[in-house]
Amino acid sequence: MSTNRRKFLRQIAAGSTLLAGTEPALAALTPQPTTRAAFNMCGYGAPKLEVVRVGIVGLGMRGSDAVERLSYLEGVEIVALCDKYPDRVEAAQQTLAKLGRPKAVGYVGEHGWKALCDEATLDLVYTPTPWHLHTPIALRAMKGGKHVAVEVPAAQTLDDCWALVETSEKTQRHCMMLENCCYDFFELLTLNMARNGLLGELVHAEGAYIHDLSKDWLFNKKAYADQWRLKENVNRNGSLYPTHGIGPIAQCLNINRGDRMEYLTSISTADFSLAPLAAEKANEDEIWKPYEGKSFRGNMNTTLIRTVKGKTMMIQHDVSTPRPYSRIHLLSGTKGMAQKWPSPQRIAFGHSTISKEEYAKLEEKYTPPIVKHIGAIAKEVGGHGGMDFIMDWRLIDCLRNGLPLDQDVYDAAAWSAIVPLSERSVKKRGQSVDVPDFTRGAWQANTPVNLSLEGGANTGVRQLLKQS
Repeated sequence: MSTNRRKFLRQIAAGSTLLAGTEPALAALTPQPTTRAAFNMCGYGAPKLEVVRVGIVGLGMRGSDAVERLSYLEGVEIVALCDKYPDRVEAAQQTLAKLGRPKAVGYVGEHGWKALCDEATLDLVYTPTPWHLHTPIALRAMKGGKHVAVEVPAAQTLDDCWALVETSEKTQRHCMMLENCCYDFFELLTLNMARNGLLGELVHAEGAYIHDLSKDWLFNKKAYADQWRLKENVNRNGSLYPTHGIGPIAQCLNINRGDRMEYLTSISTADFSLAPLAAEKANEDEIWKPYEGKSFRGNMNTTLIRTVKGKTMMIQHDVSTPRPYSRIHLLSGTKGMAQKWPSPQRIAFGHSTISKEEYAKLEEKYTPPIVKHIGAIAKEVGGHGGMDFIMDWRLIDCLRNGLPLDQDVYDAAAWSAIVPLSERSVKKRGQSVDVPDFTRGAWQANTPVNLSLEGGANTGVRQLLKQS
């Protein structure tokens, strides 16, 4: 995207007008590029890597788990580790030693990630850091010749979404957003069912991130370093963490691969709990004083999306009310439906859900090869029930076999763009906002994600799994 276009986006995002005294329609806030990409990353398989040399940036909760999961995979060398805090790097080194892996090069400090991204020996930078670092790390890694796997969301502004796309295309380096929920077992089952037409033509889908983080996570000194996750909920209002909900259903609807998101509208409730909780916590501990009296995001955000082909998606985000955990994951088609939450997960082809016996038969028939190949081991390794390990295994196997990734940079951009677009719509009382076409028209010819494992499945799991 040109500098002039970026400048235009910033101006209109700030609320400049097209006519004196007239506010521009929100649909005009996301103009589409007029030129096609010089290189299409969808369906692209980079040159094979016999061994994937990995550097991991961010060794908190997600990063420390990634060190262990990746250590189980053959064809992986963890050669560099980085975190702002020295004790986390040392803990990760101990994990490597425990699992029989050689010591990695350690990078420490607030800007240690820059040195790691510049390290010539790396093939892949894997980054589970706070949100604001995702795009800078991904960009530097790709410009330095590395593939990158970045935690969710990959970007928080439209400019950053476009920067990821343009850099991935220019460098021909993969930028995969680590949307682990795309690899959960029911999500993979329903994706394969949808691909095989069992639900008919999909008409509507729903996803969510409903997870009460308020007391145990947002207002917990030991949870997020420097309270970064809590800070993200201050003075912002929208769907701040949409990708767990939208990722799996976007794949089922073939978004960016036969259809694309056209526009969205978003509304939020007021905040009824975070501000009172901040005041309560401020009375208990001085560390929470800076949050007293602040404006927090609304408790529940609901975002509705319409695709070019006329299908709809609903995405919800609520991290501050005491509800049971849910990502909903609902698919509704012309022949049937499937839904994961509330439990138990179920499938229906009419007014009633099918029996357990019928469900078992469908599960046997439509469980995709990746689950049959690695699912049992994934459950043993763990990581959100095994989906984290399936995701890591698939990423490494694709890189080693020169295969296209299931989630490419266009997915990272489109799914992450829900964050800034929903914030804009909320500010304008739910007015519709266009979703950019990050593929620049290539979505019409791009093919769906391949679940067959054709050409792959060569990456094994080290025997030390059963010994540790």
